[in-house]
Amino acid sequence: MLVHNGVRTLLRHPSVGAMPRLPFPAYLDHLRRDSERFRAALTDADPRARVPSCPDWNAADLLFHLSGVQHFWSRIVAGRPAGPDGVEEPARPASYADLLALYDASHAALVDALAGADPAEQAWTWAPEQTVGFIFRRQAHEALIHRLDAELTVGDVTPLDPTLAADGVEEALDVMFGGCPPWGEFAGLPHHVRVDSTDTGDSVWVQIGRFRGTDPDDVHYDEDDISVVADPGTEPDAVVEGAAAELDAWLWRRRDDSGVRVHGDRAVYDHFRLAVNQPIN
Repeated sequence: MLVHNGVRTLLRHPSVGAMPRLPFPAYLDHLRRDSERFRAALTDADPRARVPSCPDWNAADLLFHLSGVQHFWSRIVAGRPAGPDGVEEPARPASYADLLALYDASHAALVDALAGADPAEQAWTWAPEQTVGFIFRRQAHEALIHRLDAELTVGDVTPLDPTLAADGVEEALDVMFGGCPPWGEFAGLPHHVRVDSTDTGDSVWVQIGRFRGTDPDDVHYDEDDISVVADPGTEPDAVVEGAAAELDAWLWRRRDDSGVRVHGDRAVYDHFRLAVNQPIN
């Protein structure tokens, strides 16, 4: 299993390819732009300002978090295909100015490492997909969501790119919420939810069900779950729709559901919502 910043996320089977992924240079461009916007938003922020979307954090915590994430993955890419053993978390600087400097160095290292790597090359990840390409995609979305966190912190929210956000909807559902580890099983129900990004025309099909299993630490799970699937060729039991940015931010619990519309069987939707209504930092 994966614990993503303290939140359980199951290692999953490879994606069924519910929607096309972006070209890898596009992921790198998005990573650069959203990381730069993140930095700009926090440059003059009060280090003690609370992060509304991550209430346990203040601005300095958020800055150090993304610094650490980008530092870690820069080392993984640079040292591919070796795993994380020996990769140390950077020490947290005492001053905010030094935190900004650490972030600049971590970001530059990650961009340089990815720019010099072939996405098809083998690299350690916490997922079954063991490629540099997985890191391209995951870190583009990590930067996007934390850029939104930074903007919410300073009260200056700018639009999310619709194409990246539509890809983020699929990534959130398939990588962060869906899937099944080898020590458990997903028991699917004959019910499907289709999630439609109305501004981009992308759709992701989700089967609802139940996950059961006992992990290597002898923790037992029996809970509502989902699995991203190919279009089953039937009508969905429920449809969740909205602009891609609204859906992506809502799935990550960075926005409420005011920009999301639900049609169809409410009980099926409620099951879906229980499975994805978990905070991810």
